Amino acid sequence: MKKTFLAGGCGLLAIAGIAVLLIGFFLWSTYNRIVTAEQAVKSSWSQVENNLQRRGDLIPNIVETVKGYAAHEKEVFENVASARARLAGATTPEEAAAANAGMTSALGRLLAIAENYPQLKADQSFIRLQDELAGTENRIAVARRDFNGQVQSFNTLISRFPANMAAGLFGRQQWEYFEAEADKKAVPQVDFGGR
Repeated sequence: MKKTFLAGGCGLLAIAGIAVLLIGFFLWSTYNRIVTAEQAVKSSWSQVENNLQRRGDLIPNIVETVKGYAAHEKEVFENVASARARLAGATTPEEAAAANAGMTSALGRLLAIAENYPQLKADQSFIRLQDELAGTENRIAVARRDFNGQVQSFNTLISRFPANMAAGLFGRQQWEYFEAEADKKAVPQVDFGGR
């Protein structure tokens, strides 16, 4: 009878050992999938930051070119400098999205000045800078789309059962999307003056 009890105890011990190994393997593989997905999000975010930095580096050149033609537009230049500083100081996707909206608005006002100065619109340096800025804006849009795709994949991974238990155990939380500001989502109203 003692042999049966010992054999039964060893069998339970073996089953418990296998269960512990399976749980350990599950945690190990899930943790590695979560880390891989999170690194993809961070890599995508760094591409967004790189493109925002590129745009920020172009801005002083555009401002200086416009200043040569429209030196009296001081307030616009100050707004651009302030928006650039906020964008450079952004540390999270949420801060960067808000700063990016401010930068886009300030740049829009700066580029609108060019409409009042035909010589500026014809200046080759200004044209080249505008082209570089347009290309950078496209890169930002692509990097932002890629970042949001990686965020979606990561958030989905850590939200699904049973990976959500491992994510909670290892302190992983969802990332925020880099979304447009609420006022940018509204459909613009077009008015042709009653025509």
